[in-house]
Amino acid sequence: LAEAHGVNTLVIHTAPGVMDFLQKYRYERAGKIQWIICPTAPIDDTLDEYRKQVKEIVDNGVDAVYLWGVRGDQLIKEGRIDLIEKTVQIARELGVPSGVGAHDLKVIQECEAKGIETDFYIKTLHHHQYPTAPKPEEIKGIYSEIPGYWCNNPAETVAFMNGVSKPWIAYKVMAAGAIPPDNAFQYAFDSGADFVLAGMFDFEIGEDVRIANEVLKKVDRQRKWMG
Repeated sequence: LAEAHGVNTLVIHTAPGVMDFLQKYRYERAGKIQWIICPTAPIDDTLDEYRKQVKEIVDNGVDAVYLWGVRGDQLIKEGRIDLIEKTVQIARELGVPSGVGAHDLKVIQECEAKGIETDFYIKTLHHHQYPTAPKPEEIKGIYSEIPGYWCNNPAETVAFMNGVSKPWIAYKVMAAGAIPPDNAFQYAFDSGADFVLAGMFDFEIGEDVRIANEVLKKVDRQRKWMG
């Protein structure tokens, strides 16, 4: 259904059954949609399990790999930027584009400061102009410390990403349904995102694609398109 409406890429993690389904769709039903997948294997100093899972999904035909945002946040919290760099290198060595995901802006900031050769970023972005948005006094730190919120510092995120010359896929743009798609997509693209990763039910796909196409006709942004 997504492919029929012009969506050419999906993003998902290695949930049980996902790769079997995607392979069946691509190789038995001639599906053309591209896959960007984040491994959920544990990350430790050996990186053995992570490396094994990346190789598996590369062998299965993945088009790009990225470090799961949950993992990125945790590694930065632990001061392990070295492991983030190694996960990026694993996918690149296997010949596929390699990105980094994050809820916490510090992940992107430290990757850029260290010069990690990531090919793209997947970073949360949504404004706080909705009824259940976090109040300024509630914002204390990274996303995991404030359950229910996904982009604690949208203005800071927009400002920082304006100086990043790599493709940016924005996700959680609708704040889990709290922001209507027309408003959310407009904000994301105007703010500099190159792509929007939108979680949708099947019955929402057609309308959300229509909205995205209308929004893209009237984008007003400072950041150059990087994708």
